[in-house]
Amino acid sequence: MNTIIGKGTTFDGNLMIQGGLRIDGTVKGKVSGADTISIGEDGKVEADLDAKVIIVGGKVMGNIAAKEKVELQSNSIINGDLTTRNLVVEEGAVFHGKCNMKEEKLNQKKNVDN
Repeated sequence: MNTIIGKGTTFDGNLMIQGGLRIDGTVKGKVSGADTISIGEDGKVEADLDAKVIIVGGKVMGNIAAKEKVELQSNSIINGDLTTRNLVVEEGAVFHGKCNMKEEKLNQKKNVDN
């Protein structure tokens, strides 16, 4: 992880991260990352998330878009829509929203047709 927003810390605004991000505090706004966004059990996010991999252990109110994988851990609570290629949901996770799972082959075909 390149950046950590620690417990007790609040960030409000647009956050763009080149490497990995760990959130154990509170974030409001929009978060974009090139690699992995990980939200700890104490993390609270009121933002749209966009990254390669997103791991949620805390609370998210916002839409999640992950190019490769979203993992919802057992203590996670998500209120928002998910878009990803792979979804892992542990027992006990709470998810309120819609899920759109992209298929790599379908996306490649669309690119060839264009």
